[in-house]
Amino acid sequence: MTTASMITIKDKQFEPFIHHEQIAEKVAALAERLNADYVGRNPILIAILNGAFMFAADLVRHLNFDHEIQFAKFSSYDGMDTTGTVRELIGLSIDIRDREVIIVEDIIDTGTTMYNLLPQLEAKGAKSVEIATLLMKPGKLRVPLNVKYCAMEIPNEFIVGYGLDYDGIGRNYKSIYVVKEA
Repeated sequence: MTTASMITIKDKQFEPFIHHEQIAEKVAALAERLNADYVGRNPILIAILNGAFMFAADLVRHLNFDHEIQFAKFSSYDGMDTTGTVRELIGLSIDIRDREVIIVEDIIDTGTTMYNLLPQLEAKGAKSVEIATLLMKPGKLRVPLNVKYCAMEIPNEFIVGYGLDYDGIGRNYKSIYVVKEA
C-alpha cells in the first residue's frame, strides 16, 4: 500500500530515504571508477541475488569494458535480522580460475556474507576479487573487509526498495525507503 510519501510493507511503515535520481547518479559515478580501473580487462561480475539485481542491471549499462556477468545467491538473513550464518543457495556456474572477479552487492552491513564469500572465491582460483556495493553501513560492520567500490555509505537503518526487501517484499520500488520507528 502506498501513500503520498510513505509506504507500508507488512507490519512496518517506511519513509523516503534515497531518491531514485540520487541512486542513478551514484551508480554512474561508481561505474566511472570501475571503467577507469578495468579498461582493457575482462573481469567476471558476480551479482549477488536477490538484492543486487537492480543495482547490477543499472551498473552494467554504464560499463565500457568487456566483462561477463554471473549470478549467485547467498543468505544470512531471516526477516530483518542477520543469522550470522551464510548459506549458499545458488552457486557459480563458471570457472573463475585466473580471472579477475568483481562481486556486485546491494548492501554490506555486518559484512558476514562477503567475509565468508571472499575465501571461497580465492579457493576457486580467482586472480583477484574486489567488491562493488551500492550501500554500506560502516557502523554495523562486524568483520574486517576491504570494500574498494562503494557508491554510498549510510547509517545503521533498515531500508527497502531498489532491490532491497523486507521479508521478500518491497524490492520493486525505484527509490530506497527507511523504516519509520513508532
